[in-house]
Amino acid sequence: MCGIDTAVGKTLVSAVLVEAGKTDYWKPIQAGLDEKTDTQDIQECVYEYGKMWPERFRLRLPASPHHAAAEEGLRIGSQHFDSPPTEDTIIIEGCGGLLVPLNQEETMLDLVKKFKLPVILVSKFYLGSINHTLMSVEVLKSHGVALRGIIFNGEMNEASEKVILQHTGVEKLGYIPQLEKIDTPIIKNIAPQFQYLFDELETN
Repeated sequence: MCGIDTAVGKTLVSAVLVEAGKTDYWKPIQAGLDEKTDTQDIQECVYEYGKMWPERFRLRLPASPHHAAAEEGLRIGSQHFDSPPTEDTIIIEGCGGLLVPLNQEETMLDLVKKFKLPVILVSKFYLGSINHTLMSVEVLKSHGVALRGIIFNGEMNEASEKVILQHTGVEKLGYIPQLEKIDTPIIKNIAPQFQYLFDELETN
């Protein structure tokens, strides 16, 4: 699970997919610790299912991983990460956008490539989101990363959606509207529209 930027709804979409597929969940890096982590937020919404795997790094500063880690005297590298030892389907949520730095040489994209899993890209409609989405898709394609499709999130903008799909040729997997709050009933109500993604996994 990757986003075109930070704060585009990756955790919301992750919660919906965990509910839809009854999957495990893992966020390798949590940067910016408030009262709760994203893992804890998801666990509260979909507490019935799967295993919530602990973060490899939990960083206090709400900043890019390389900056937040440096503030704590740490250096994050792709060599620090191994996928959780699960045989179940797992949703892995990235931190920030694809080119957010892990360190001075590596970015989140290097972590995506290491896991060798197909990516679902989360795009939120805002001024500049067309550019961010097209560039994110281009980066994934140019690096040979399998892109399963795009999930749109937020206040609908049909003109933006149309041009994104036209220019990328990427499949639209679904749309999640702007939400005032996120809780279990809302997640359970949205999740069925994404059940087909996991039905496909069972038939392949």
